[in-house]
Amino acid sequence: MVSKSSRSVAGQAVLLQAVLVILLVVGAVIALVLQSERDMAAEAKHRSVAVAQTFAHSPGIQQALAGPDPSEVLQPLTEAGRKTAGVDFIVVMDKRGVRYTHPIPSRIGKQFVGRIGPSLAGRVYTESVYGPLGHEMQATVPVRDHVGKVIALVSAGLKVKSVTGEVNRQLPIILGAGAGALLMSTGGTALMGRRLRRQTHSLAPDEMRRMYEHHDAVLHSVREGVIILDDDRRLLLANDEARRLLDLPSDVEGRNVSELSGLDPAMVELLASGCDADDELHFAGGRLLAVNQRPTDRGEGPKGTVATLRDSTELQMVSGRATVARERLELLYDAGIGIGTSLDVARTADELAEVAVPRFADFVTVDLSDAVLQGEEPTPTATDMRRVVVRGIRDDHPLYEQGRLINFLPSTPQARGYGAGRSELVRDLSAAHGWHAQDPHRTRQILDYGIHSLIAAPIKARGVILGMANFYRSKQGPFDEEELSLAEELVARSAVSIDNARRYTREHALAVTLQRSLLPRALPEQNALDVGYRYLPAQSGVSGDWFDVIPLPGSRVALAVGDVVGHGLHAAATMGRLRTAVHNFSTLDLPPDELLSHLDDLVGRIDQNETCPESAEIVGATCLYAIYDSVTRRCAMARAGHLAPALVHPDGSAIFPEVPAGPPLGLGGMPFQTAELELPEGSQLVLYTDGLIEDRTRDLDVGLELLRRSLSGHPGRLPEESCQAVLDELLPERPKDDVALLIARTRALPPENIADWDVPQDPAAVSGMRLAVSGKLDEWGLAELGFGMELVLSELITNAVRYGSDPIHVRLIRDRVLICEVADGSSTSPHLRYAATTDEGGRGLFLVSQVTERWGTRYTPQGKVIWAEMTLPDLSALGEH
Repeated sequence: MVSKSSRSVAGQAVLLQAVLVILLVVGAVIALVLQSERDMAAEAKHRSVAVAQTFAHSPGIQQALAGPDPSEVLQPLTEAGRKTAGVDFIVVMDKRGVRYTHPIPSRIGKQFVGRIGPSLAGRVYTESVYGPLGHEMQATVPVRDHVGKVIALVSAGLKVKSVTGEVNRQLPIILGAGAGALLMSTGGTALMGRRLRRQTHSLAPDEMRRMYEHHDAVLHSVREGVIILDDDRRLLLANDEARRLLDLPSDVEGRNVSELSGLDPAMVELLASGCDADDELHFAGGRLLAVNQRPTDRGEGPKGTVATLRDSTELQMVSGRATVARERLELLYDAGIGIGTSLDVARTADELAEVAVPRFADFVTVDLSDAVLQGEEPTPTATDMRRVVVRGIRDDHPLYEQGRLINFLPSTPQARGYGAGRSELVRDLSAAHGWHAQDPHRTRQILDYGIHSLIAAPIKARGVILGMANFYRSKQGPFDEEELSLAEELVARSAVSIDNARRYTREHALAVTLQRSLLPRALPEQNALDVGYRYLPAQSGVSGDWFDVIPLPGSRVALAVGDVVGHGLHAAATMGRLRTAVHNFSTLDLPPDELLSHLDDLVGRIDQNETCPESAEIVGATCLYAIYDSVTRRCAMARAGHLAPALVHPDGSAIFPEVPAGPPLGLGGMPFQTAELELPEGSQLVLYTDGLIEDRTRDLDVGLELLRRSLSGHPGRLPEESCQAVLDELLPERPKDDVALLIARTRALPPENIADWDVPQDPAAVSGMRLAVSGKLDEWGLAELGFGMELVLSELITNAVRYGSDPIHVRLIRDRVLICEVADGSSTSPHLRYAATTDEGGRGLFLVSQVTERWGTRYTPQGKVIWAEMTLPDLSALGEH
């Protein structure tokens, strides 16, 4: 209020009067103080002169001055006179100014402080000095003898603080009087200012000036009608614009709003109600007015309402066009962000229809060349068009169903638009005879359904027509030329995404085809393991995941799973090279750690030789390699940067066995370690790639735990069933990475299918072994293989006795083939050679290679094993296995 009052007219008047009163009172107080000080100083001067003259003319002073000791006589007299007269001192001195008396006795005989010259000359002299008593006001008069001669001087006076003390004692009275005058004057001024503030609403002068300017502007210049009504709904004010919009007469002020003619009854009702209104539209004199109304008593003002009127006739038409334009821009914007979110052709086409229905069309169909769906280039004519999308406001429409192959006739808008590469607008389908010829029965159903207008827009990218987008209307009005442009823009934004999806489909199909061609097409036949597998390429692109099952001599099987770092064709090709290398190294019958060491060297060389700029650099790869022996039920495995396998025991419990982790392939410098496990028959060994368990939404440990749970508790489940159960449990609908999964359930070769003998290092032992082997073959029902096997054993045992060392051991295994193994403690490997006609030896291994299906050598920690395989005459010889 103080701040407001100081700015208002009333506040400024009150403030001015208060300042003037204060200044007058302060001035009066100062004048009174100064007058009091001046009067007190004059009184002190007169008193000092009177006391000094009285004492100078007192009887007996001349006799005392003439006596021997004037001070003794005069000191008591001056002290008594000082106290009686009310002065601070009376000093009697000789003509030289030496004191005879003084209120301070120690000052007697000292020089007087002040001028004595004027008094020696016979005058009365007053002055202000700093004497022994402090700041003093004193008067000095001469003492004359009977002839008028000056014989001494008398000085009397008061201290200045005595004078000011009197003034201070009078000051409260003066200030009290001034305060009373101030209160009385300011009180009257405040009462006057309060009334003035009420009358001017506390407005400042510039605000009052602006108020009147605004008032004139509202009345005459504002292009918006303003009317003010009182509480009785009488018109208090109407500006020029309101008079024009409502056709009001000149004498309208003071009339009730119900008496105004020419107004819409709804507007009269609104104005008479006094209710709040926001842009309510009412007609008046052929105009469409937007009316806003508010009460006027919200700020403690007089009751009533104020209404504003705005002519929105032209604005309504402009805003309608602006709304349409805004809706179309929003449609194109939504199309830009909603179409092309995936690299799937059908999904992209469906996104186009989803954006257009129902905002632009009631029904949308998208027909693409059948070759486009396969990633190929489209056909030049509108034949073999596959309907990939049908979307509408209802599902009971008679349009061709999704998935149908359509051959559009040349007379149809679709065929014309496809051939010419431009959009076709059909405002009235009932008159489109060329469209009717496509399918008269169905087109009649479409018309009866209520579909009446069509835009057929070609989906064109890079100058190639991929298909047609068809927009139909049934509930909305017919399409026009502007909407034809909108449809073309909408389809153009979709065409690029559809073409990108088509090209991606082609490249993805090529990459998947290449990758699948590099993976096993079928598992090899073997009796050591019952194997199930799954390979799923990623939706976003192929990777380098792979697996393999490789039969090895001696009823053994190698399992391999790997992952090449990177994506695309290059990763798939590199995966094929690694898988081929694993096959080649496995023919050498290397243990897992040595095989991974060779692979590590190979990957390192691949990285160094990848110098082509357009090819992605292969940083490395991971691999797990395991060898299972169905005779001993032992499994040796090693891993290079790969995840540890899972092991499911016959009772259904699942664990992750400890397998030493080696570095990924291609890094080099670190050896690999082999772990050996003895697996009970019926155990399941689970090998997989990281795409199975790794996910952005969960930790690796969580994925491993999910894998363990999916494998546990199903002891009798087949590997194929386990593969599907694991994928259903762990993988999303669209995996981000390739997945390779291999589950192998172990089998054990029956002991009756194995025979082994220790052989002394003596050539004579060969004949005994021939008889023992022949007897075992007779027992197995393989007597017809006896001659060949005896020949093979004779040559292998003879070589071991002649060139090898103890211990020599022979093992005969009946599996899918008949396997003969001769082991000795030497690491020297025999070599096949062709003997000359004159050579006496060198034909043994040649005979072995001719008689057997295949043969070879593998090394063990104790020496080597030379093995040979012969095909069984009948598979039924395997018996129940």
